[in-house]
Amino acid sequence: MREAPFPFDRKRPGLRRDRIGEMLRVDHAGEHGAVEIYRGQRAVFDALPGKAAIAEKLREMENGEADHLKTFNRLLAERGVRPTLLSPLWSIAGFGLGATTALMGEKAAMACTAAVEEVIEAHYAQQAETLDDADPALAETVRAFREDELAHKKTAEAHGAREAFGYSILKSAIQTGCRLAIRLSEKI
Repeated sequence: MREAPFPFDRKRPGLRRDRIGEMLRVDHAGEHGAVEIYRGQRAVFDALPGKAAIAEKLREMENGEADHLKTFNRLLAERGVRPTLLSPLWSIAGFGLGATTALMGEKAAMACTAAVEEVIEAHYAQQAETLDDADPALAETVRAFREDELAHKKTAEAHGAREAFGYSILKSAIQTGCRLAIRLSEKI
């Protein structure tokens, strides 16, 4: 289900600023959570013999998310937007989700990545459409990050994400959690 673009009210610029602030806050939270998921996965795979290749692939994707996080850190500071108050919770939840799926195996870890990236890429697509008129530069940043998320999803699928045991259930649970985190992070 796609959300309709947020109708910016040109007569109330504060509404526009507030909505963009919510977007930045949730995007920052999402990138923070993604970095923590990869850290949790790598904590497991770095400790296991014979898992250097998967750990390195996860490190590459984590580095991309860390670059996105740096951008959102800068944008929050420049625009005077506070990060979500739930960041400590997202750190624990992200690391825990990453470690748990890694303990389930490489395919489960990749299923986690594919599930998360699917939600985030759709979220970024909707945001970019919304931001086209209100903040074209931010729309372009979001579109570029969306492409990175799509690449991560394709990488995860190429590494057996859909072959994970209980893939449909795992995907559904992770995506439900992502959508809840998005809603909470916008406001809190």
